[in-house]
This record gives sequence, C-alpha cells and structure tokens, in this order.
Amino acid sequence: MSWGTELWDQYDNLSIHTNRGIEALDKYASFVRDRVAIESEYATKLRRLVKNYQPKKKEEEDNEFTSIQAFRNLLKEISDLAGQREVVSETLQLQIIQGVTLLSKTLREERKKCLNDGTMLQENLRTQLSSLERAKRNYEKAYRESEKAVEGYKKADMDLNLSRAEVERYKNTMTAKIQQSDDAKNEYANQLQKTNNLQQQHFNLLLPSVFNRLQELDEKRTRGIREFIIGAADVESSVAPIIARCMEGIVKAGESINEKEDSFKVIERYQSGFPQPTDIPFEDLSKVSPENLNDSQYINGPSNHLTLKGTISAKQIRKRVGIFNIFGSNKNSLTVDGQKEDFSDLPPNQRRKKLLAKIAELEHKIIQETNARDGLMKMKIVYEANSSLGNPMTVEGQLNESEHKLEKLRADFKKYQGYLEKANQLQVANNSPQSNRNQLQNGHRTSRHSNGSADDHHDEGEDHPDDAGSLSRSDSEDNVAQIPNGHNNNNNGSSASPESGLGTSHTSLPGSGQGSANENAIGEDAYYETEVEALNPLGTCRALYPFEATSEGSIPMTEGEELQVIEIDQGDGWTRVRRANNSNGWDEGFVPTSYIECTLFA
Repeated sequence: MSWGTELWDQYDNLSIHTNRGIEALDKYASFVRDRVAIESEYATKLRRLVKNYQPKKKEEEDNEFTSIQAFRNLLKEISDLAGQREVVSETLQLQIIQGVTLLSKTLREERKKCLNDGTMLQENLRTQLSSLERAKRNYEKAYRESEKAVEGYKKADMDLNLSRAEVERYKNTMTAKIQQSDDAKNEYANQLQKTNNLQQQHFNLLLPSVFNRLQELDEKRTRGIREFIIGAADVESSVAPIIARCMEGIVKAGESINEKEDSFKVIERYQSGFPQPTDIPFEDLSKVSPENLNDSQYINGPSNHLTLKGTISAKQIRKRVGIFNIFGSNKNSLTVDGQKEDFSDLPPNQRRKKLLAKIAELEHKIIQETNARDGLMKMKIVYEANSSLGNPMTVEGQLNESEHKLEKLRADFKKYQGYLEKANQLQVANNSPQSNRNQLQNGHRTSRHSNGSADDHHDEGEDHPDDAGSLSRSDSEDNVAQIPNGHNNNNNGSSASPESGLGTSHTSLPGSGQGSANENAIGEDAYYETEVEALNPLGTCRALYPFEATSEGSIPMTEGEELQVIEIDQGDGWTRVRRANNSNGWDEGFVPTSYIECTLFA
C-alpha cells in the first residue's frame, strides 16, 4: 500500500504529518542531547567525588590496613566507572546526536522539495481547471447567443413587413452566432479533454509520485529513530561489561577487608617491645640500713603525700621524663620528620622496624646508583674505543659524583646496620619499663631526673641542667642491662611503672623493709623524695571512662568520678591526679589523659 493511491486527496494532511514527524525526530535529538549533558555531569561529579576522598598525604601511613586499601580500590573503580560514563556521553554525542541532526536536515530538505513539486502540480491542475471553466462559460454564452440569433431570424423571416435586406441581416447574424457557438464548443471540448488528461495524469502518476516520496521520507525518519534508539542502547550495552567489572572490583575490594589482619597490623605498628610490669615487691623497711633509710624521707601528716623532684607542683613546674624515656635529650641528629637519626627515641619494636625500612631504602638506592655508575662506565669505554661517538672526559665528572654518592650511601648503610645490630642486642633489664629510667653507677644508687641526667643519690637532690649528663634511650638501656655490682635489676628491687615516675609509692607500707642489704640497694632504685612540698591542685577533672590500674604509679577510677589535677600531661599521655581516701588521707597517681576531662584553675 502506498500513499499515492490510498491518500491521493490528502495532500495537506500528509504535509502536516511529515512536518510533525521531523519535529518528533528533533525532539528525540534534544532528549539525547540532554542525556549527554547528564552523563557528562555525572562523570564529572564522580571524578570530583573520587578526588575529594583521595587519602591525604598525611594518611599514607594507614595504607597498610586492608580497610584503607579496600577504600582506595573502591575509589579506583568509581573513577573507572566515571570514565565509562564519559565514554557513553562522547559516543552518544558523536554517533547519535550528529546522526539525528544530519538526518533531520536531510529530511527537511527532501520534504521541502517534495512539497514544492506537489504545489507546482496542484497549481498546474488548478490552472487547467480554470481554463476548462472559462471555455465552458464561453461556450455557454455563445450557445445562448446563437439560439437567440436563430430565434430572431425566424421571427424576421415570418414578419412580412420587413424587407429582404433586413431578413438577410438577421440571417447573417444567426450564421455568425452559430459559428461562434461552434467554435466555443470546440474550445470547450478541447479544454475538457486536456483537463481530463491532466487530471488523470495528476492523480494517477504525478501526485502519487510526490506522495510516495513523502512516504519514503517518513519511513526513513521512522527507521532512523528506531536505529538511533537501538544504537543508544548499544552504546550503553558496550560499557555494561566494564561497569560490571567495576562492580565486581568494588565487591572484591570489600571482600579483601580482613579485620584480623588489620588488628595484627595495629599491633605491629604500635607494639613497643617492652615487657609488662612485674609484681611490685614488698619493701621491708625494718631491715633497711639506717644510711639507706635516710635517703628517703616521708611526710607524716594528714596528706601522707610524696613530693617528687622533677614533677609539677603548685609552686614550680619542671619538665618530667616521658614514658619509656623517649622525651629525654639525645645528641643524635634529627631526621626530617623530627625523629632521631638512630630512632632511639622509639620503642624497641618500632625502632627496629624503622631501621629495617631505612636499610631497605638505602639498599635500593645503592642498587640504583650502582646501575647508573655501571652505565656511565660502559659509556666511557665506548667513547674511549670510538672518539667520534663522544668525549670520554664528559662522563668523568659524572662518574666521580656517582662514586661519591655510592660512598656516602654505603657509609649510611653501614651506619644503620650498626644501629640495627645495637638495637637487636639491647635487652630490657626489668619487666617494668620504669627501670630503664634508673641506673646503678659505681655501686651507688642513682636516680634519673626529668632533665635526663644521672645523679648520685648523695648530691643532696641538687638540680642539674638538662644538657648535663644527658643520655639517649639506647645508652640507658645498655647501662641498665648490666649492673656493675653483678646484680641484675630484674631479680631484685622495686620498679616503678612507666606512667608514674615514682620510685616509692605512697601506698607502700610505711613500717616495712627489705630482707637484705642487696635487695634494699636494688629495690630502692627509683625516684626518692628530695624536697618536702605539698602539691596544690592545678584544677579538677572528671573521669569519662572507668580505668583499672595495672602497674605501680597509676590509680583506678570510676566513670564520672571527680579528681584533683596535681600535674598536667607532659606529652606522655598521662596526667597526675589525687583524691581523698578515708583510710590514709589521699590517693595519688597517674591516669590516662584521654580518659578524663580537665578543668584547670585560672
């Protein structure tokens, strides 16, 4: 079925229909264009989202955790997903929108040409019909006049009063009118034949040809829309496997998270390597020698409180040694990140880890520099063999510079190997890390003050500058590992906890003593009271969480308990507090700073 035969009389409707069809095609093009804008905006926002959530440089140390690695992989997959949306956008722009635009332009031009041809055919038919109508009117007029002339002649011929000449005139007029009528009749017949022929050709051949062209044009438009819709779906389908792989990658990233592995890595990162504090030995003061007993002074008063040299009091604030002695002074140079060159300010495990990483880094640099030097040497040999390729002296300077770099790297490598060997040989003498703060020198008991100096206990408690006799952490560990008298600190003597800085706790039994002189000499290796001074509170604090004291120097607390702050955190994460005790007046010790909320006095 064709429009030319079935819709021969629907020229105007076909013109409107084809115009609406092309407008529908343009509307589809606008739809695809808006979708392209959405896809492009979606891809852009996805990329911005990935960029905003990229781990910062300061967070790179957390990359070892599987959860962080999974999140980074997730961001990569989302970035790939954004890339596929960009592919969809670009392909729709190049294939669909441009194709629809070109088709729409072609259809409009073809439709315009068809309508012009149809208009011309319609005009020719109307012109012919007008000529036929005009010829018919002329024929009708001539026929009426001829009949009138014939009637006039008949009347004149029967009228006896008219002369022969007048009758003859009527006769001539009749003859002329009849001739005009015949001519008009012939013209009318001729125009009728032409009109019929043109009309038959118009409706059977010419106009159907135009309508069939319009039909083909409209079918082409319809077929084009079908192809473009399928093509757009194909564009989406082409990236679907990649998007599916992105989704699979996201699922794999989630499945790669291992909570046990992350927990182990937390242990690896933060484990100090120090042993846990041992049980605090009982000090039998009744068996302590008088001269050793004079070394420690107790306050027999309502507060039953020990004032320690090197801690914060109400009248004086002095620097306190940090936990594990990591805040003491060190003669070693500092690295870029503020750590000591030999990492002696770190706990043993962390120190060895840093040293191993540094040695591996130096090994890699040595290999790179060796390869560069070998390449320069080969180049020099080639230049010496064929001077036309280059001057061997040009690489001499580079070779010297490379040799200097290698010497420096090897020296650093050997130095850090020495650090590692020393770190591996270090042993913690006591189970409690607090013993690292105290040393025995020349058979006399010494106490480690907050300034990092080692003073004989007979100096009357005089203060020394921070730089006097300062010891690195590694030195103190070497010294404490072996006692000159042949006694091991691990066997005898009391040890203070890392958080307390106390050698004698206020909770010890005041009337007790040690069983032997050696036990007493070792057991009293701690901070002793050198000045009797009541510590006024610096403020108050409230316990945010319950805390169980696990070593000497720390005190337990319950959630919401109110305590007095007598010494603020000195950077080691512990705050010294005090609270009233019904039995002996006061309890005093250290609690974690993160467990309390402090309000200091103005």
